[in-house]
Amino acid sequence: MAASASAQDEKAMNLKPFADADHVIYMPTNIATKRVPSKAGTLTNHGGGVLTSARVVFIFWGPSFASGGADNGYATTLRNFRNQFGTTGEYNTITQYSGIQLTNLGSGGADWFDTTTPPTNVTDSTVHSEVNRYFSGGHGTYNSSTIYEVVIPRTSYSSSGSSTSCGGPSLAYCAYHGAYSGTSGTVIYSIEPYPSCSGCKVSGWSDVQNQEHFVCHETREAVTDPVNGWWNSTTGAEADDECAWSPTPFIGTNGYSYQYEWSNANNGCIRTR
Repeated sequence: MAASASAQDEKAMNLKPFADADHVIYMPTNIATKRVPSKAGTLTNHGGGVLTSARVVFIFWGPSFASGGADNGYATTLRNFRNQFGTTGEYNTITQYSGIQLTNLGSGGADWFDTTTPPTNVTDSTVHSEVNRYFSGGHGTYNSSTIYEVVIPRTSYSSSGSSTSCGGPSLAYCAYHGAYSGTSGTVIYSIEPYPSCSGCKVSGWSDVQNQEHFVCHETREAVTDPVNGWWNSTTGAEADDECAWSPTPFIGTNGYSYQYEWSNANNGCIRTR
């Protein structure tokens, strides 16, 4: 997703997603939307492929997510959201891109509840290490069509370079997705920090509703642009970037939270298709 002002300038100069520069693409805060390309436009296929039939594995990192923990209900709700998302009209918005299919996102590998305590500052390399522990610890196997989404508690924050999520000293994003070279192939992943600050909240929504919104955003972008797929050649923005925070995110299918999606077919931001 869109990044800080300096990163956005780099996107514009290089005419490529910021992921190609540092391997992560940020979901902006609601106070940073002025840094997102103000003029949405057509997405172009840059030849890197899409995740035609994607899956999502959650890695819930921290004891609060485990059974009996304070955030166990939060984790359960996110899993339920994931399990229905891939067959909704909100997901169908991206089937126009390179044959992406409706799919049961939750039908892949097992989720992992890692009850160890994550560090306060979860760096990008730390996220890679946690996903690698999912593989090496026998919790699940690598799959090139799976997005490994690491969810961290409110006691931790994410950092990528000098930029941080809620809880960190330099708030610049709410979540991000990226890719790195693993032992078995390219690993597609996302970091999902706890939305504990006003910059990552929709007014009136609960914490888990805000997190559903970010999972929606990062999952669709990781599917359409895992590595140099569909993005705007002029601004560097991806499909969800083009409609981030405006129009206002909404409650949609099955009472879950979503955001609008850019549609080449409709030449604008749409809720469902």
